[in-house]
This record gives sequence, C-alpha cells and structure tokens, in this order.
Amino acid sequence: MTTLVQNLLEGAPPATGERFRELLRRPNLVIELILSSDRPEPVAYCQDEDEWVLLLQGRARLELAGRVLELGPGDSLMIPARTPHRVLATSGEPHCVWIAVHIHS
Repeated sequence: MTTLVQNLLEGAPPATGERFRELLRRPNLVIELILSSDRPEPVAYCQDEDEWVLLLQGRARLELAGRVLELGPGDSLMIPARTPHRVLATSGEPHCVWIAVHIHS
C-alpha cells in the first residue's frame, strides 16, 4: 500500500540542477515533483509532449521560445509540445518546488 498523505514541500534540493520524483503515471499522463537548486544547469528542453508546470515555492526565471518569464509561488505555465525552454535562474531560499504534468498524445 502506498502512503496516502505526503508533503510535497519537504525535502532538500540537489547541490546543482534539479531532482525529479515521479508522483503518478497513467496512460498518456505523468506527474512529477521537481526540486531545484539555486544553480540550474544550462539544459535546453524541447519535449514531444505538452507540459503544464506549477511553481509551489520559490522564484524562477525561465526562457520559453525566446521569451524570458518570471514566476513566483502559485504561478503556472503551459508549455506546448516541441517548444524550446530552459531554466535560467532559481531562488535558493526558499528553493523552488514544482509540479510538472506531462500530457502525452
């Protein structure tokens, strides 16, 4: 039996980059928890699926299709499939905690 209650804000971020934890997988759907350090790696993403992200805690600056976006707690963003994006900066105190929902067609 899996744990019914979990606190998504608990846990330490990695020293650099991001730590991913799969919370739920269903056909055509994956939900992840992402913990970001204050030293993001310069990784450019361009995924085959749509992704909806919600920043639960912290502040972040993203580049999405050439535009720079500032996000704070509670901000969400829909990233269409095959849209180039990357994390430019993330806060250290508090560290960034995200929910990412990947929608596979």
